[in-house]
Parts: sequence; structure tokens; C-alpha cells
Amino acid sequence: MKKLLPLCLLLASLFGCYAGPTNDPAATNAPSTILNPTHPMTFPIEHTDAEWRKRLTPEQYRVLRQADTEAPFTGKYWNTKEPGVYRCAACGSVLFTSRDKFDSGCGWPSFSDLAAKGTVLERQDDSHGMRRTEVVCAHCGSHLGHVFDDGPAPTGLRYCINSAAIDFGSETQTNQPKN
Repeated sequence: MKKLLPLCLLLASLFGCYAGPTNDPAATNAPSTILNPTHPMTFPIEHTDAEWRKRLTPEQYRVLRQADTEAPFTGKYWNTKEPGVYRCAACGSVLFTSRDKFDSGCGWPSFSDLAAKGTVLERQDDSHGMRRTEVVCAHCGSHLGHVFDDGPAPTGLRYCINSAAIDFGSETQTNQPKN
């Protein structure tokens, strides 16, 4: 029984944040447009699928453009504690700060709040037999992870973000997205 507990915890954490390619924003005819039944969403930074493949590493492309996820406790930022900001790895927009990062125990970087209002957009994700809220970069439409309502006060939110979807840097760097 004791040997099954770690396996159960691993599976729970994996499927708690896992996003499969079923909600792939890059799978539409317009690579950086998320299709919504009521209205299409376009983003200030748009590239073709071929351009995204050139700009991103294969792992970043899978996560950011195909809505995949990295395994828990394997990403480079899940345990980072230094002060700084976390930017979208696709476009460079500041999304989160170290002030709001906390150890949720899920194996992915977790944040209780956004760096600024409007830096991410949310949409319903019904993949894998679960109902979750996916978060995408508001500037380029790239998949970042999911947001849950089990985070610390005062927001009560836990943004569960893939390390491959973000870059970490100093707070003194400018907030200009890369094109």
C-alpha cells in the first residue's frame, strides 16, 4: 500500500494540470487565433505555424502551440525561488512575478496572481474527461497551463504553469514583448 501512494500522488498531480493537444490554439487555420463558438479571438502578436516552429524549441512548441504539458517536477522553474519576473517564452510578455509564486506541491510553477490584469486569457478546457480553465497568453495566444480555485489568499487562485511556457528574468528588464 505504501508503494502505491507515491504513484497515486504522481498521477493526481499529472492529471490535475495536464492539458492535451485537444484544445490546440495552433491547430486552427489561423495559428494564433483561438476559435470560440461566439467569437474568434485574435492576438497582437501573430506568426504562422512555420514561424513558431523556428522561434521555439521543440518542447516549447509542443507546450505553447500544441497545448501539451511537461511532466511534473521536471520543468526548470517549478522550484525557483529567486526574485524576478516570468515572461511568455513565445512573445516575451511579463505574465507573473516571483512575489506571487508559491509551492503548491503540484510539480509545476504555481502563482497566486498575474503580474498585471489582462496578461492572460481564460477558456474552458474539457479535455481528458475533466472540466478546467486553460490560460493562454493575451499577447500571442500561446498555451501556458491552467488556473484552479485552490490557491492561497487573497486571490484563492493557483495558476499552474508549464516551465517550458515561461522564461525567468530580472524585474529590471523592460516589459516589451518580442515580435
